[in-house]
Amino acid sequence: CNNIIRNSTQFSYFTLGAYVDTQMFKYLYFMIILSLYVFTVGSNVLLIVVICVNRSLHEPMYMFLCSLFVNELYGSTGLFPFLLLQILSDVHTVSAPLCFLQVFSIYLYGSVEFSNLAAMSYDRYMSICYPLQYHTLMMSNKVALLIAVTWIPPLLAVCVTTCLSASLQLCGNVINKVYCNNHSIIKLGCHDATVNNLYELTAASVTVCVPVSVILYTYTRILKICFSGSKQTRQKAVSTCTPHLASLLNFSFGVSFEILQSRFDMSHVPNMLRIFLSVYFLTCQPLFNPVMYGLNMSKIRTICKNLLLGYVGKSRILIKIQNHHHVSHSTFSETTNRRF
Repeated sequence: CNNIIRNSTQFSYFTLGAYVDTQMFKYLYFMIILSLYVFTVGSNVLLIVVICVNRSLHEPMYMFLCSLFVNELYGSTGLFPFLLLQILSDVHTVSAPLCFLQVFSIYLYGSVEFSNLAAMSYDRYMSICYPLQYHTLMMSNKVALLIAVTWIPPLLAVCVTTCLSASLQLCGNVINKVYCNNHSIIKLGCHDATVNNLYELTAASVTVCVPVSVILYTYTRILKICFSGSKQTRQKAVSTCTPHLASLLNFSFGVSFEILQSRFDMSHVPNMLRIFLSVYFLTCQPLFNPVMYGLNMSKIRTICKNLLLGYVGKSRILIKIQNHHHVSHSTFSETTNRRF
């Protein structure tokens, strides 16, 4: 794919045309985005470590959550450092290989996100509809297979998408975005890009429509069980499915706007709003998920709370020891001075 990029793209760089001159505000935007990135990385890493370290969380539901948090970390890293560099730069250009690398990263993130949410909905379906057989049906090898299916097919599909786009002969190098977008690159092609468009449509059907179909099917069955089941079943469904549904709706909203913006004329929408909504699914979702699941999943919340309280308790003990040593040293010094 690297050879295709070097040989077939006559432009060595792309210009990102959506950036505007913000003058002194660029430092404010830089600090806001940096804070968001630090918080996103910190929250996702914390929950990944909590799940991996605590054996009580080595259950299918938490393994899928861990995979989700890894994807959030990956997706945010594909955008945030790039935005931080571009905000401080006076010339908003990006080299062609780096641009295609970002296309690969962003598309893989989006595809894996839908697949992971589908795997999680299937897990909830098995837990609620088959509670007695759940641990037999969701063995560790099956969980590992589902996580592999979550990552490997999107990886292969996005590799082909990126290589097809990199093989295009381009008649321009201006992308009207704040990051590299595959559809924008296809529109810069000199010749008919029917193959690219057909493949992109097929890949989207496989990586988006199939997971969404799984989610719709599983939730139809869950709702059916809830209406005919006991109050305890309904409470279990609500407590475990609410964060998942919130995450799905949040991500679907962001992706839907980005698709609409790529395909239709949105010039009537204010520029800053267009920029915010175009990066919404890449900035808010990685921050939304750890907060949503961290607050709603009682096991995770309890462990995080204990970790925080333990850290605060240790800090207080250290401060007391330091103060005690300081007081003892001061008393010793005063006594010594009196003697002499």
